[in-house]
Amino acid sequence: MAELGARGTPAWDNKAIICDVLGRSPDVEMGSIGEGWSLCRWRQFVGSYTLPALPDPIFTVHVAGKPQVKTWDRDGWTETSSIPGCATIVPAGMPTGWLVDGELDVVTLSMNSAVLAEQSVAEQFSRMRFAFADPLGVALTRQILAELYAPQAEERTAYVAAMVNALKAHILSGPPAGGNPAEIPVSDFSAYRLHRIMNRVLADPAGDYPLEEMAAMAGITPSHFCRVFKKATGISPHHYVLKARLDKAQQMLVQTELSLAHLAEATGFASQSHFSRAFKGWFGTTPSAYRQQESRAKGE
Repeated sequence: MAELGARGTPAWDNKAIICDVLGRSPDVEMGSIGEGWSLCRWRQFVGSYTLPALPDPIFTVHVAGKPQVKTWDRDGWTETSSIPGCATIVPAGMPTGWLVDGELDVVTLSMNSAVLAEQSVAEQFSRMRFAFADPLGVALTRQILAELYAPQAEERTAYVAAMVNALKAHILSGPPAGGNPAEIPVSDFSAYRLHRIMNRVLADPAGDYPLEEMAAMAGITPSHFCRVFKKATGISPHHYVLKARLDKAQQMLVQTELSLAHLAEATGFASQSHFSRAFKGWFGTTPSAYRQQESRAKGE
């Protein structure tokens, strides 16, 4: 993972550092939102990034884009992925790594460290909290964003200010009661329920995932689940499971010497022929050709 961007100087704020790493300015921003708070929207960056330690903590909302965004944890990428609708808190003074599988759309709300200390809430922003369910914080952020693109008017400015204050109060109130997101009551199509289903598939791609079972986990009908899932991820539940299996197979082609028949069975395909057709349809090459190509690239 290559480190991009300069470390910056003490005078640099969060926005300047992120701009340097991404090589671009935010899509939209709200300068200073009173007492050192600032909001920025960042879009269309792909790849892996190392973000230097920031002077102030940030509250980040995954607004849209690809569902498989990971962060670096000790010696590898996290098993858990962020999906649209998740929130993340990045503390000040902590370098972070990010893996973005496609275009991404996030909103960052920077919080002044000195102000947080004065309000005796700095402790809750002292550690990383990655991809947690926060329906209210996400909803407020999306509404603020929508208003920023609307025609400006005096009453709209007051409305945005009120929503920003509500979001600030919500963030400062700390994590939801109960600690474990599984214990938090959520709506039928909340980000957390989709997140749980997606991570279950990623953890065991070879498993059996009937549409009816996934819909039951989300607490909605199969047809409604398909619509909600595709809106959040950009692909259908069937294609998500297929991609998870093919990604696992692609990894095993390089890391193991399993025959194609055994590899197909290990990744949940009904037969070797089914696996080979799906692999070529998705990656544009056969499993055997891909394995040979990777072997040559490694000089084996």
